[in-house]
Amino acid sequence: MNPTTLPAEFRDLLDAQVAILATMGADGYPQVSALWFLADDDGTFKLSLNSARQKTKNLERDPEVTLFILDLANPRRYLEVRADAHVARDDDYRFADRIRAKYGVDLRKVDGPGEHRLVVTLHPVKVNAVNVGG
Repeated sequence: MNPTTLPAEFRDLLDAQVAILATMGADGYPQVSALWFLADDDGTFKLSLNSARQKTKNLERDPEVTLFILDLANPRRYLEVRADAHVARDDDYRFADRIRAKYGVDLRKVDGPGEHRLVVTLHPVKVNAVNVGG
């Protein structure tokens, strides 16, 4: 099986409301953030991040990340997605508007003066689908 293939019995987790993103800080320690995400049909995951956040700076320096999605109904079941991140500007808020459709929040109102939106595409290199005891 392809190490980036998501098993069908875990696809429901792609509808989760929150995922955890781990990036590597400049000090060598992981930085962990809860955030909103979308899973695309092409197998990638996409995030809308503010340009001023520490996780964004971490991504630009070191694009290797882990996205973690926990099944809140059964916390012994989760997805760990190790991925390479690609960061691009979202000046027209086109992707941020897709996030708005899922979460109901206008990210234009979140960003401050001089800040902008980035779309971060996570390209999985390994997917661990875990169901402890299941």
